[in-house]
Amino acid sequence: MYGDDIHLRLHRIRAERLHLEALRARARHRPRPPRQPRRPRRLRSRLGWTLVEVGLRLATPRPRPGQQPGLAARL
Repeated sequence: MYGDDIHLRLHRIRAERLHLEALRARARHRPRPPRQPRRPRRLRSRLGWTLVEVGLRLATPRPRPGQQPGLAARL
């Protein structure tokens, strides 16, 4: 159709204007003061290590009866 080019041109003009407006707003914006570092969350850390322990138990093969335990079973 003959109106496609004009639609595309209008879209580009609008996109350029929005881009410039965003750049100006970013320039006016005052940066926030740096945050204080958070303390590590005790529950999150505990849960993470519990999941690691469960994963290691699942990955370690169980010794069969009468079989000599290997190095992983002694840890």
